[in-house]
Amino acid sequence: MPAGFHTFGPMHLAILGSVPALAAVLVLARHKFPGWAVGIRWTLASLLAVSAISYFGSFAAEGFQMFPGHLPLDLCDICLWVVIAALVTQKPAIFDVAYYWALAGTTMALLTPNLTDPSRPIFVLYFTDHGLIVASVLYLVWSGQARPRPGSIARSMVAINLYAVVAGTFDFLFKADYMYLCTKPQRMSLLDVMGPWPWYIVAGEVVGLGLFWLLYLPFRRDRRSPAVEHADEGFSVYGQEMTEGDSDD
Repeated sequence: MPAGFHTFGPMHLAILGSVPALAAVLVLARHKFPGWAVGIRWTLASLLAVSAISYFGSFAAEGFQMFPGHLPLDLCDICLWVVIAALVTQKPAIFDVAYYWALAGTTMALLTPNLTDPSRPIFVLYFTDHGLIVASVLYLVWSGQARPRPGSIARSMVAINLYAVVAGTFDFLFKADYMYLCTKPQRMSLLDVMGPWPWYIVAGEVVGLGLFWLLYLPFRRDRRSPAVEHADEGFSVYGQEMTEGDSDD
């Protein structure tokens, strides 16, 4: 880690605080300039893509062996592209997955970063793309453009387990450790208190389900809303009506 960085130290706390702060600034900008709505979503999507490509490009440029251990196959890597798809397509079904994976999964990666002696570019890009994932989802929710639908917890749990089968198969075939299905992270993480392998995987399922449930609680009061019944029509059904700027898509 760069000099001066300690988990939950001043630098780490500043990074963590910048994520919701960015989302809040974007929400204020959208409300003040409604015509910027489409531009904000596409800008976030573009920044996420550039950050992800730069992050793995930095590993390659520094001589890391990319296969099999440095491919974009961790859950956060997949979540990044799901968030991009949610920003670009405005499909509620995609946002359902992005919401839980970002706020329950990527947030954990921000809180307990598993970075072992990275270079400064890798360090910066790690927090950039993870931070943008969370900030993008917070922006969509706080601006009233999207929210998880009834049944989204089950769908997101099914999706994450289906991807775990894919990642686990790759881990088995190529001796990798995506999604930490084989060993725990080297640095401190929540998995440290969940027991040895394979029990921490089972415990992680339970904790993940609990986190998903907590994340859905703020939206339970809307489960009988007429808008939810037509959730497949797009983000505009979730909160405020689509503005003139939104209609450009």
